Amino acid sequence: MPADRPASCHAEISGLRFHYLDWGGDGPPLVMLHGLTGHARTWDHTAAALSDRYHVFALDQRGHGDTDWAPGYGIPPMLGDLLAFLDALQLPVVTLMGLSMGGIVGYQFTAAHPERVSRLVVLDIGPEIAPAGGRRVATDLASSDIFVSEDDAVAQARAANPRPDEETLRHRVRHNLRPLPDGTFTFKWDTALRDLSAIRDGLTPGERWAAWNSIRCPVLLVRGDDSDILAPGTAERMVAGNPNASLAVVGDCGHSITLDRPEGLLAAVSPWLAGGAPG
Repeated sequence: MPADRPASCHAEISGLRFHYLDWGGDGPPLVMLHGLTGHARTWDHTAAALSDRYHVFALDQRGHGDTDWAPGYGIPPMLGDLLAFLDALQLPVVTLMGLSMGGIVGYQFTAAHPERVSRLVVLDIGPEIAPAGGRRVATDLASSDIFVSEDDAVAQARAANPRPDEETLRHRVRHNLRPLPDGTFTFKWDTALRDLSAIRDGLTPGERWAAWNSIRCPVLLVRGDDSDILAPGTAERMVAGNPNASLAVVGDCGHSITLDRPEGLLAAVSPWLAGGAPG
């Protein structure tokens, strides 16, 4: 990609310094929201491909990437962050795309602020999380978060997920590491999110289903066909419960769609964003 893209930018929001990437362009705004273990650079492949038709912004959400750590976490404060971010950048109406945690923020925000979202893409998350996926996430969070080198961190990520190609995996890991004074590395995202000590104010499954079913703009739900987070039955119930929703499935893909099959993701979302059926 060109050396000047994306531009690395900051905004003061909710008493925190937020980092985001601005891909430029003259198209309508598209805002991308990463998952729990991710960061704004998670979206580089997708953002670069879509920036010819959209003005793409990728946000480091609170406690992640190069955004400040926060005293509390959970979906409600993140909804406030997103609203303040759109206001700060003077974006009255946007397309939203969110993966996992970012997908929850996306559909909850759309339900709460329907006038601010024209289209919504939700990647591999629903109002309920499959038990097997919940157990895997808990195991992953308990894994080592201190690494002697980037290669050490990549090896741990590879052991957890054999699907991504080496370049994509290394790119994601590299942008998620920060150096420590003793020469080792750890993750950028807040330790309070990793050790589960963070103050959270979450939502019940009933509240999440109600929000999803209330959305009136076009929604594309994208599921990895081997996802352990979004069960097939949950995805089917989501589409059945909201007549504005469509479903696309990316083959040979787990939960981390941007990591596992970035080209498959583009094949699913590009025709839908252009006004056609999902790929």
